[in-house]
Amino acid sequence: MTDVLSDEIARFVRAVGPQPDETLIEMDEYAAAEGFPHVGPEVGGFLRLLARLTDAERVFEFGSGYGYSAYWFAEALPADGEIVLTEVDEAELDLAREYMAAGGYDGIATYELGDAMDAIGRFDGPFDVVLIDHQKTRYADAFEAVRDEIQIGGVVVADNAITASVVEFDDLLAWADGDAVETNDHTQGVIDYLETVQADPAFETVVVPLGEGITVSYRVE
Repeated sequence: MTDVLSDEIARFVRAVGPQPDETLIEMDEYAAAEGFPHVGPEVGGFLRLLARLTDAERVFEFGSGYGYSAYWFAEALPADGEIVLTEVDEAELDLAREYMAAGGYDGIATYELGDAMDAIGRFDGPFDVVLIDHQKTRYADAFEAVRDEIQIGGVVVADNAITASVVEFDDLLAWADGDAVETNDHTQGVIDYLETVQADPAFETVVVPLGEGITVSYRVE
């Protein structure tokens, strides 16, 4: 797997970014102990900043795991805001409830057990921030399902835009260089997503090299 940031740079970014509270430190320790993939504090702090910059009131997550990214988002939301967590694993969603409650954010959190693609159909927009972090093969479908619910000035963020245990960066780079690529389904899912957001005139997209790489697509019209 490609290292997006060197250990030294990652440590520096972490040191100058927002500092995690005791609950986030516990969540990081849980991820390390269990080998659970999560966005990490570098991306977490950036997600919180995005929520602040967009004056976010409502956030939707396609894939929430044990609530790590949701917890980072939550501090930036108003007391009457809402963040929707979706997760297919009941034990992970229960753990997310515990962590969100520990931080005092349970009152703004809505928990949806099951497929995020089904859950989004039960919510009306607009949303200010959407995070896509579930099966890579469904990233483009998730964007299509939610794009009309993003208000102008809102953002869609997708994780693993550069790498992951199942994403091949060499193939992503070859695609970006204009070469024909035959790759695994997960990498192809990321490619399909990038092609989808790049082709959408209502969104402006950049890749941010933090964590395992994230795309930020800003709704301009």
